[in-house]
Amino acid sequence: MAGATKVLIIDDDDDFRASVRALLESRGFEVFEAASGTEGLQRLPECRPDVVLLDIMMESSSEGYGINQAIKWREEYREFRHIPVVMVSSIQESPDLLFSMAGEVEMIRPDFYLTKPLDVPHFLATLESAARRSRESGTQPG
Repeated sequence: MAGATKVLIIDDDDDFRASVRALLESRGFEVFEAASGTEGLQRLPECRPDVVLLDIMMESSSEGYGINQAIKWREEYREFRHIPVVMVSSIQESPDLLFSMAGEVEMIRPDFYLTKPLDVPHFLATLESAARRSRESGTQPG
């Protein structure tokens, strides 16, 4: 793979973004940040990430679900659908557990779901797996 793996962190917590940025950059990742879901969607075409790291609770208690749904299902983000979304939240239940009765849960289900506080070795392994999936998709933008 040419160049570093690019990660877009979409999270409203400045401290979380800063600490994850420091961790990832120390491991050779190229990191971009957005402090809201709206900003994250706007930054997609600019930074063309290999992986999106996405919080759930930002401007609303479910904003991350809507952002994930936009990336994976809305037509204007079609070229980014292949990008793995790693949802990271303090909500302990995954969307599959939280919305087990919802028929449309697949529309908000991320590719990977992790909880805060992060288990750093598991987090890094998950990001590597997500980056590998992105590289193997063969349809990376850019």
